[in-house]
Amino acid sequence: MRYALLFCLFLPLYGQAQEVVVGAARFEVYEPWLVKKRVGIVCNHTARVGERLLFDTLRARGVSVVRLFTPEHGLEGIADAGERVKSTASQHDFPEVVSLYDHNKRPPLDKIKDLDIILFDLQDVGVRCYTYISSLQYVMEACLQAKKRLVILDRPNPNGHFVDGPMRGAKYKSFVGMHPVPWVHGMTVGEFARMIVGEGWLPGNAKQLKLEVVTCEHYTHATPYTPPVPPSPNLPNLQAVLLYPSLAFFEGTTQSVGRGTTIPFQCVGSPKNLAQGKDKRWFSFVPESRPGAKKPPYLGQTCHGLDLSGLDTDSLYRQGRIDLSYLQTMAREAQGTFFIKFFDQLAGTPQLRADMQAGKTEKEIRAAWKPSLTVFKQTRKKYLLYPDFE
Repeated sequence: MRYALLFCLFLPLYGQAQEVVVGAARFEVYEPWLVKKRVGIVCNHTARVGERLLFDTLRARGVSVVRLFTPEHGLEGIADAGERVKSTASQHDFPEVVSLYDHNKRPPLDKIKDLDIILFDLQDVGVRCYTYISSLQYVMEACLQAKKRLVILDRPNPNGHFVDGPMRGAKYKSFVGMHPVPWVHGMTVGEFARMIVGEGWLPGNAKQLKLEVVTCEHYTHATPYTPPVPPSPNLPNLQAVLLYPSLAFFEGTTQSVGRGTTIPFQCVGSPKNLAQGKDKRWFSFVPESRPGAKKPPYLGQTCHGLDLSGLDTDSLYRQGRIDLSYLQTMAREAQGTFFIKFFDQLAGTPQLRADMQAGKTEKEIRAAWKPSLTVFKQTRKKYLLYPDFE
């Protein structure tokens, strides 16, 4: 079976995860909408019910799936971060695949107008820079323009148990920050889609969008959840997913987050760091060319930094916040330049970089986030589909 290896690498660690029923598995809710319809699916390797891919399952059940739309990393979820993915024509009995991560990230209208309904099924991880919600924005815009029904098959957010971090400022809108939300928004894709409509983030009359959300069963925002397969090639396990809210900031620094190693987003380092740091977790690693990281930063060079792969997932989950200590530690240990220009765009504000360069404590940095987070949490509650974590 396709992707069997990825499935084996990402077995659930929490008993509760077995009890959650994802939206895609609730055929009794949405399958009647698909009868005698031409169906498109926004999906990748994470769109599955059990061990079987959703579009295989639907086609086996007699649904006319004529086109797939894929986000960053492609249908198989193995393309590098930022790597352009080409579209492919229908071959044999396989549907046409339209890439939403090529020169144009918007779904072409001519690929939507002949469809009756579009399903959206992607496993998100709840961090603003993770581009699946940016693709969601463009899919919603296209469906609104083409007057097509959009059905979100919801999945739990493994980082949906907290809201944290800086808000994105108006000047910092980009594909890694499409929406004015905190770094960690604490919402599922279905809830986020409802916010996009409700907050008027679609061009035109957003209320005319024919939007449905097939919710998960037995899920709350206090439910620990382990995605059954890696959401993307460099988030290979639950440790990486739970560390991602803290370590993704390093993409805007001179540090490697372990792409090209067996522990991406579970370590951080650079060849220019001191060979022996003061932290007991200090170690060395050498990035290599691997699937999903063919040309990683510092390819073949010895990097020195923090090994976080041994952190306990239960403790990471209970922490329920961004850990700024990693940034602060590595900024101290780095020899030479630490922040690069991309950092402000990624963070959505210049304030985090400025506060760190000014030597502010984590408590002081967090105090500056509190007013906007308080406002956002109140707005967020209007769009929740599941009991909240607080």
